[in-house]
Amino acid sequence: MTDKMTHMERGLAALSGEAVDRLTVYPIACGVCRKLLPGDVTYQQWVSDPKLFGQAFVAGQKRFGFDFAIGLMDLSVMAGDLGAHVRMDEENTPFVDEHIVKDVEDYEKIEAPDIRKGRSNVLIEGTRYFAKELAGQVVTAGFLEGPLLALSQSAGAERLFMDIFSSPSAVHKALEVTSAYDTEMIKAFGTTGINGLCWDYLWANYSCLGDSEYKEFERDYADKLNDIVRREGMAVCIHNCADLPHLDTQILHYKPAIYSMAYYPLIPGSPTAAEVIEKGYADHCLVAGQIDPQVFIRGSAETVTKVTKDLCQEVKTSLCKRGLKSQYCIASGCEVPPDRRTKMENIEAMVDATKAYGVF
Repeated sequence: MTDKMTHMERGLAALSGEAVDRLTVYPIACGVCRKLLPGDVTYQQWVSDPKLFGQAFVAGQKRFGFDFAIGLMDLSVMAGDLGAHVRMDEENTPFVDEHIVKDVEDYEKIEAPDIRKGRSNVLIEGTRYFAKELAGQVVTAGFLEGPLLALSQSAGAERLFMDIFSSPSAVHKALEVTSAYDTEMIKAFGTTGINGLCWDYLWANYSCLGDSEYKEFERDYADKLNDIVRREGMAVCIHNCADLPHLDTQILHYKPAIYSMAYYPLIPGSPTAAEVIEKGYADHCLVAGQIDPQVFIRGSAETVTKVTKDLCQEVKTSLCKRGLKSQYCIASGCEVPPDRRTKMENIEAMVDATKAYGVF
């Protein structure tokens, strides 16, 4: 099926709540797109070379024709540059296997790194590469961990959440450092030419923190950071793949341009796409989600097509009930697994199915 709008036209219209020819689509296909590069690029090579990092997003756009390009690397970038040890398997998402906080005093020893070095620099310069290459073709965004997420990766989530209650002042001192680190990253992203900056504010979910705890330990910091993003000329975007998100905080309070989320059908209270739209959250921003990312490894192209078709129908019905024209993006609930076993034809099937069944 031939599109009637360009990716840029459709993306901007959807962000503005204007009519579109079809629903926007963006499988969060980031690390997996390194498979499209010549030379059998490993994950470790991809996250260590700004040019390879950027080229993967350009290759993914050329192959699949996404409506957005969001430069997610992974969630251990900041922790690694803060000094935590990151296990870097060749074909899987990296993870921290040795934290830097062993006791409460260690929170006060944390220092922000030089963002001109390490993977922070790869992220900035790689984003600059794809922002330039895709300028005018598609809406682009960088990707950055929120201050509480960066600290939880560095200290360990279990320890951090206990220390929030037993030693809050020490945790706040560390959050001041991770917020300062984020501030420097924002300013650097502001020089790259991207249209928006996508935050991962993962801990804004009721499985972990209530509203008052979240406000104290991230929202008050995030408010200042979001203001800086806007002053640097970028739109605020948010990705949250947690099960019970703080939608009032993350959508109504933060006021992002895009809000990306997941759905957990086995967890009571996890909001469906229809619920999010019909409760009025899509009135305020472009909502994205919620296909299970594991289907890209475990499922067939036929399965992906059916899942996408069903989501398109659910979304269009709910948008119609709400009187909305466009404010939903068909997306995976979290990153398409960067594993070698991920089937690239399944990514293509999701895009093609949205073009077929997402038409208004």
